[in-house]
Amino acid sequence: MRTKDVSVTVIGSGDAFNSGGRRQTCFHVNSSTITFLVDCGVNTLQGLKSNGLSASAIDLIFISHLHGDHFGGLPFFLLEAAVTKRTRPLSIVAPVGCKKKVEKLASLLYPGTEILSKLDLHFHEYSSDQPFMVRGLEIIALPVIHKLETKPHGMKIKIDDKIISYSGDTEWTPVLVDLAKDSDLFICECNFYKKEIKGHLNYKTLSQHLTEFRCKRMLLTHLGDDMQDHIDQLEVACAADDLKISI
Repeated sequence: MRTKDVSVTVIGSGDAFNSGGRRQTCFHVNSSTITFLVDCGVNTLQGLKSNGLSASAIDLIFISHLHGDHFGGLPFFLLEAAVTKRTRPLSIVAPVGCKKKVEKLASLLYPGTEILSKLDLHFHEYSSDQPFMVRGLEIIALPVIHKLETKPHGMKIKIDDKIISYSGDTEWTPVLVDLAKDSDLFICECNFYKKEIKGHLNYKTLSQHLTEFRCKRMLLTHLGDDMQDHIDQLEVACAADDLKISI
């Protein structure tokens, strides 16, 4: 039996510098059984509230890698959860070392509050190349090419009979083709139009590989000024803050 549609709201589609006034990376996904975020940039709480989405209803947060514009919103998200006395369990799926970094960041930003200890909080670390289950979701996390110290991963998330895949931040790698295969939605970073910066993808490179992708829909994200200036020249749809998609 076909399940109900899964809804995706783009909370943030920009880069670390909020280019074009866009929020940092975050995607809100809702199904009949679970609600989760993919990445949690610093503007995440503001973006959720602007879209009328409840932070307290979120069951799970995926973090692709340990750069601030992808996990820096966690201390604020968790602080609000603690202040509002959230009792609902919250799972965070992230690269190795995320828990310690979040603890240190929360302590630095809000000393003396002991945010994490007040929550029913569960951290899960990626097991690269092998499918694993968290909160009823099947996940495959694959290493991609970005700053090594951030432990970068792309991911494929199976929700009932739907698949959402996400590149995380990366330069071109054939892993992207594997991530996108059979996905209902593949969200792919494309920071630049033609500028070549190590660890990030540009559209000129991506366009040379478009025929290799086997996904129902592709959406480009993490858009810098260079990409935003060329949006009308692209063959692939781009994410925009507050965009809503059903898959």
